[in-house]
Amino acid sequence: MNQTSANGNGEDKGYNRYADYRRLLIDWPHERVIRVTMANGKMNSADATMHAELGRIWRDIDADTAVSAVIFTGAGDVFSAGGDFGMIGDIIADHDTRLRNWKEAKDIVYNVINCSKPVVSAIRGAAVGAGLVCGILADISIAAKTARIIDGHTKLGVAAGDHAAIVWPLLCGMAKAKYYLLLCDQLNGEEAERIGLVSMCVEDADLDAKALEIATRLANGPQSAIRWTKYSLNNWLRQAGPAFDASLALEFLGFTGPEVREGLQAYLDKRKPVFSRDCPL
Repeated sequence: MNQTSANGNGEDKGYNRYADYRRLLIDWPHERVIRVTMANGKMNSADATMHAELGRIWRDIDADTAVSAVIFTGAGDVFSAGGDFGMIGDIIADHDTRLRNWKEAKDIVYNVINCSKPVVSAIRGAAVGAGLVCGILADISIAAKTARIIDGHTKLGVAAGDHAAIVWPLLCGMAKAKYYLLLCDQLNGEEAERIGLVSMCVEDADLDAKALEIATRLANGPQSAIRWTKYSLNNWLRQAGPAFDASLALEFLGFTGPEVREGLQAYLDKRKPVFSRDCPL
């Protein structure tokens, strides 16, 4: 499902670099701005293919000399509905799949952080899971007022590991981070802006235009100054790397236990999960 706009010479614009992406649509709304759109026809949920692509797209963009800024968004009225249930089932069932997804989850976080090009996310509708990782880790995150942001890890029965520990406390403080990550409560765009989880909130109809405006300003700005400022600021996130590594390891340890099996089955049955109150810890 790859898409590129007819903007200049394909070879010069680096289109060949993105030719094999199947779940991420690529286009160029501005000469130096690349837009990456999650799209799979299933509320942009991250299946195995998208999960892998989200891990490597940032290295391709980092190496692409035609790119000065990035817009990251979801197709249609949804940002991303989270992890595909089939992929989650495979992670629970198979050791090798679990290891592969652990590495991909680590790559998604660190590759966004280490991508030299500034990233602007445009978040609308449901925003959950692997897509939310890139949305919240973006250098400038823009949410529509009606966006529905949720980290649902503990509700599923695993630790909040794929990005929360590295960035939520830094953005919105430990008290708010614990509240939303432990309880899986939903935030709309206005509340996310109020607590500092996103950079700004705009009217739904203005989201794409605002993202393009900001990305264009970044693309037209002094590139070394912008990229070095991003690199310097992201050292706050690199310092939090050990907390992230621990959270991700505990998340994937949770995929071997009984809570996630009950959590997934409850989602599939459309009922509330019934978790055991006993815990050996």
